[in-house]
Amino acid sequence: MLSKPNALQWTRQPGHYEVYYVTLTDPASGVGLWIRYTMIAPLPGTGADATCSLWFLAMDPRPGHPPTLARKATFPIDDLQARDDPFELRIGDAKLTDHGMRGAFEDVAWDLGWEPADHGYEHVHPILRRAKVAQTVLVLPHADIAISGSVAIGDEALKLSTVPGGQAHLWGTKHARAWAWAHCNDFQTLEGVPVPGTFVDGVSVLVRRFGRTVGPNTPVVARIDGQEFTSTSPLHVLGNDSTFALTGWRFTAVDGRRKLIGEVDAERSQLAGVTYHDPDGELAYCYNGETATMRLHLYERARQVGGWAHRQTLVAPGRAHFEYAQRTPVPDLELLTT
Repeated sequence: MLSKPNALQWTRQPGHYEVYYVTLTDPASGVGLWIRYTMIAPLPGTGADATCSLWFLAMDPRPGHPPTLARKATFPIDDLQARDDPFELRIGDAKLTDHGMRGAFEDVAWDLGWEPADHGYEHVHPILRRAKVAQTVLVLPHADIAISGSVAIGDEALKLSTVPGGQAHLWGTKHARAWAWAHCNDFQTLEGVPVPGTFVDGVSVLVRRFGRTVGPNTPVVARIDGQEFTSTSPLHVLGNDSTFALTGWRFTAVDGRRKLIGEVDAERSQLAGVTYHDPDGELAYCYNGETATMRLHLYERARQVGGWAHRQTLVAPGRAHFEYAQRTPVPDLELLTT
C-alpha cells in the first residue's frame, strides 16, 4: 500500500486525470451524497486546457423531493493546490484533508469531518501499479469512517452524526470501456442488527487491450468479522465472476478459504447521470446512485457438496453506493453534468 495514499499523483504533465471523492448515505433522511474533487490535464491534441472541478451530487428517496441533484463548478488548474504531508488538497476555497472536507458553490455547501482510518486499501495489485499496466489506479485511504458535520442543499440543512461513509482516490490516463463499482460500510444482519466495522468495496471493468475489449476484471477488498479480505491478485481479478448492468451488479470474489457473493440493486430514478472526460477527449457516461441496496453473502471452504458453506448474509437496504458507466449515453436518462 502507498505510504501516502491521498498524495496528488499528477506531475504537471498532460494525459492525466485524478479524482478524490466521499460517499455516504444519511440514515436519518435516506439522502445519499457523492462529493468529488477532480482534475484533468488533456493531451495536447485535444486543444483543451487543464482544469480542476468540484462536484456535488445528491440522491433523495423522500416523497416530494427531487430524486437527484447535481452541481459542478470548474476552475483553472492554478486553483488546484496540494501538499503531501500533512495531506491537503484545495480547489478554490474548498479543502480536503485526511480529517475532513469543506466547500461551497452555487446553492450547496459541506463541512464534514472524520477520524482517519488506520490504514488504506488498494484494488490494483502493487506489481501492476508499479509497472503502470493499469490505466486507472484506485485506492481507499479511508474505506470505513464515521462522518459528522453539515451539508446544505438549497434551503435544506442536513446534520450528520457518525454517518458511515468512505473516501477514495483514483488517478490514471483513461477510464475503462465500461464498469460497475460498489461500496458499503453500513450493513446489518437479516434480523436488523447493525454490523459496525464491516465494509466492502469492489469494481469490475471492461478495458481495451490490443484492439479488443477484455474483462470483466474484478478486484474486491473488504473487512468482515474483523478479518481483512483481499481479492486483488491478477489470478483473482481475472477469475472473479461478475455481471453488471445499469441498475445492478452481481459479483463473486475469493480470498483463500473465504468467498463473497455480492448483489447490488439500484433504483433507476435514483441514478444521477454525469459525463466523464478522458485526457484524450473521449467521453464516458456514468450513472451513480448512493441509495442502492446490497446483499453480501459470506462463504467458507468446507468438505461438502460444492466445497463452500454459507456463514452469514448481511444487508444494506438503501445504504449502498453504486456506479455504472459505459461509452454511450443511456437513452431516456438525463445527464446532469457535461
